[in-house]
Amino acid sequence: MTLTKESFHRALLPASGAAKADMDGTREKEEAPRQAVMRTGAAVPRRRAVGRLVMHSMAMFGREFCYAVEAAFVTPVLLSVGLPKNLYSLVWLISPILGFVLQPVVGSASDHCTCSWGRRRPYILGLGIIMLLGMALYLNGDVMISAFIAERDKQRTWAIVITMLGVVLFDFAADFIDGPIKAYLFDVCCHQDKEKGLHYHALFTGLGGALGYLTGAMDWGQTILGYTLASEFQVIFFFAALVLIICLTVHLCSIPEVPLRYENEEAEFLLEETEPHRYHSIEEEIRNGHLKSTCMEIKAAAKPGKCTAAPRTQEKRQMTLKSLLKTLLSMPSHYRCLCVSHLFGWMAFLSNMLFFTDFMGQVVYHGNPYAPHNSTLYLTYKAGVEMGCWGLCINAISSSVYSYLQKVLLPYIGLKGLYFMGYLLFGLGTGLIGLFPNVYSTLALCSLFGVMSSTLYTVPFHLIAEYHREEESQKLQEGEQAGEHERGKGIDCAALTCMVQLAQIILGVGLGLLVSVAGSAVTIISASTVALAGCCFVAFCIRYVD
Repeated sequence: MTLTKESFHRALLPASGAAKADMDGTREKEEAPRQAVMRTGAAVPRRRAVGRLVMHSMAMFGREFCYAVEAAFVTPVLLSVGLPKNLYSLVWLISPILGFVLQPVVGSASDHCTCSWGRRRPYILGLGIIMLLGMALYLNGDVMISAFIAERDKQRTWAIVITMLGVVLFDFAADFIDGPIKAYLFDVCCHQDKEKGLHYHALFTGLGGALGYLTGAMDWGQTILGYTLASEFQVIFFFAALVLIICLTVHLCSIPEVPLRYENEEAEFLLEETEPHRYHSIEEEIRNGHLKSTCMEIKAAAKPGKCTAAPRTQEKRQMTLKSLLKTLLSMPSHYRCLCVSHLFGWMAFLSNMLFFTDFMGQVVYHGNPYAPHNSTLYLTYKAGVEMGCWGLCINAISSSVYSYLQKVLLPYIGLKGLYFMGYLLFGLGTGLIGLFPNVYSTLALCSLFGVMSSTLYTVPFHLIAEYHREEESQKLQEGEQAGEHERGKGIDCAALTCMVQLAQIILGVGLGLLVSVAGSAVTIISASTVALAGCCFVAFCIRYVD
């Protein structure tokens, strides 16, 4: 329920003041409605229209479109500028290390951000700009350097540096942005809309990925844009930048956020309005679920010397690095197990996705990316990369379809069944691809990648929402404040999405060496092994809320 001054007037004024309250309410309705969320007791957000949830999901569409472009082109781009194989690990390590260290800090900072625009949207906008800058550098780095440097050796060196910088910036921002987007959804939606919103997120993630991979699979060199712009990579950048800007704008305008103010106007309003009146109407609101845990603060405010809520909330807002680390280290065991299972999932998924187009070019098509660009071996490799884009497109489409099927399957097999099935099908599919690298069987089994993708984007965050809901219910039953949960939604989502960076760090340390020794086939076998190990962890170590 949206907590407005109108509802407080109706609860607190006597019946004779009802007419005046109606007049005040009419005036209030003419203003933009806002959800009054207090640090001392949160109001339940109102239900959101489907159109608003769809607009909110557009950020995932744009993000995944750009991710698909990177997954399809980052290895060919790095190879085309002459990046040595021994520097692959460095590219994959810098960004996740930065993200792993900084993501919890930014998640906590967004929980306590007092910007008038809201808590999450300033961070989402900033990260979106960094994504755009990163794409501009890694897709156009070679052309940019050629325009300023004429010497061939210096061109190669600076092209490698600029391309690596672009990849690092893009990966950092694209991985980082998922946490604030999820926290933004959790802040402005009730529990039912959180579930629906997560499914829309997965749906548009799949659609964005499908369109991105489809864009990468097309030969733009023979089109008007290909002739107009300097290279095919610039055509790809044009589409990716356009999609990201449009989607991010729609997302930021989707659902208004309530600014978090330390000296909250609603708190002052409560104290001013409640002192002259009786408290039974407020207590009735609490019993009806309209207000949560505000009665004790109001009574304490009416009796000087007994108010302990304000200092406690003030202490919570002054989050330091020490208290942040303490919060992360004291994470409940079921949160910690969820993070570990998420780590297993992303290690398996990324080890497959990052090298899949290269796997198609070298293992399935038997091409060579290091051959001269006009040779048959290189053209064969390029054909394999394009076919890999079609496989990833199939993966994205199946992710969208499965995200819808999840809603149908959930009442029958529950979150545990969805979680287990996602890991199992992915593990079996990648294992078969690694053992039998055939074009047609590989394309058919790419549909199982989408099951894993949709699972990783929905089920863990669904469990986070269930954990928060359970904890808030327990606190209300025990008579504690609804806001006493030490970790905000932002830091919990950040801790979960940190596993993406940790997975990249682990893969960057070990997988680059394995690929240089055994080739791209090892990435597919590794993905299958880790996913099947994750199956066991999901089945026996994750706590599911009844």
